[in-house]
Amino acid sequence: MSKKYIMSGQFTPENCALILIDHQVGTLQFVHTMSPETSLRNAITLAKAATAYGMPVVMTTSQEDHAQGPTAPALQAALPDAYKNRVKRTGIVNAWADPNFSAAVLATGRKKLIMAAVTTDICLVFPAISAVQEGFDVLAVLDASGSGFDVQEHLARRRMASAGVVLTTTNTAVAELVQDWSTPQGTELVPLIMASEPNTPGYVG
Repeated sequence: MSKKYIMSGQFTPENCALILIDHQVGTLQFVHTMSPETSLRNAITLAKAATAYGMPVVMTTSQEDHAQGPTAPALQAALPDAYKNRVKRTGIVNAWADPNFSAAVLATGRKKLIMAAVTTDICLVFPAISAVQEGFDVLAVLDASGSGFDVQEHLARRRMASAGVVLTTTNTAVAELVQDWSTPQGTELVPLIMASEPNTPGYVG
């Protein structure tokens, strides 16, 4: 990436890792503040952006053999290596409190994290805040997540913002990584952005 495009503090493919938490077929059913399908599609868009740039990806799941179920098959297919190496938690709510998960994040060597989790109010809020407290910069992608009720979503967002987590959306996060749509990665990713915008060909929202 040309240096002229990089702003101070910007999340770039060279300085950040993608963290995906608990996008499991059962847990997706807890999302009602947006459609679970849209949330999952946005997580897959983030996955494809990370793949395009060869970024480190850490995935984690919780209690796959319980109601939460396995990772959504489409996300498994988008990130086969990260899925194979996912951190399987036994029920720890705050993923950061699982030493295997936090060790996997530390092993990426990146201090900026683009983080999305299936539920904002449980799966995202706690590890996002914990990571900030450990000295990481965290970009929380809110439309690759959701909550059961609006009040849960609202309060989780407020709590994260107050703790120093930067709140964003999928398209903004991808655009921040790309910076120039004429690059090979930009050319590859722009159709995903176009498909998620209302009143554009291919919009499926």
